[in-house]
Amino acid sequence: MSSEDYGDDNLFQSVPHHIGIIMDGNGRWAQARGLPRLAGHQAGVDNIKRILEESVRHGIKVLTIYAFSTENWHRPPDEVSGLMRLLGLTIQRQLKELDRNGVRILHSGRMDGINRHLQKQIRHAVEFTAQNDTIILNVAFNYGGRAEILDATRRIIEDGLDPAALTEERFSQYMYHDLPDPDLIIRTGGEWRLSNFLIWQAAYAEYYTTPTYWPDFDETELRKALEEFNLRERRFGRVLNP
Repeated sequence: MSSEDYGDDNLFQSVPHHIGIIMDGNGRWAQARGLPRLAGHQAGVDNIKRILEESVRHGIKVLTIYAFSTENWHRPPDEVSGLMRLLGLTIQRQLKELDRNGVRILHSGRMDGINRHLQKQIRHAVEFTAQNDTIILNVAFNYGGRAEILDATRRIIEDGLDPAALTEERFSQYMYHDLPDPDLIIRTGGEWRLSNFLIWQAAYAEYYTTPTYWPDFDETELRKALEEFNLRERRFGRVLNP
């Protein structure tokens, strides 16, 4: 990733400010090639870079990626430990390059269950890139939408907030990060579920699904999603032009 990769090449009338991606299909991608599932996860990690670059070209400011859910702990132990190693290696190898290109890293999720060394790496990546403003890469790792709502509720109770003063806007400030709600949720791999991803924030997001597995979801595939987004009429519960 070089600075030249971050030019504004926007071709769309309307561009989502915030995109969330459910990166599905890594395991199936690997199995179709006779490879172990972890090879698919590695290919999926490698793909994040090109989608991040393409997002910046189009002026997208926040990219939230669903990297590991709270339910993923139920996967085989070897696969879980492999995913943990992948995140640690990715931080180690790519952090300085991401920082040079103005990427701010955020982590959404719980630290429970993550080993101390990886916790330290995650916190370091967040602190190291805190001043960057080209794009936010929000990594949902050990994340669940229901868990986030529960954690927000607990913090509200701990703060002793008057229930009468609680609004949707105030509640949002207690989520893991007070980011703009996603405009577009993309799911690869052909499924039609949110799978506990940003379930509070995605109330009015446009939803786009593709059968393409995540490792094959390239720049062209992202443009298809943006083209579809531009065809949508976003009403937010209102009637337009009655």
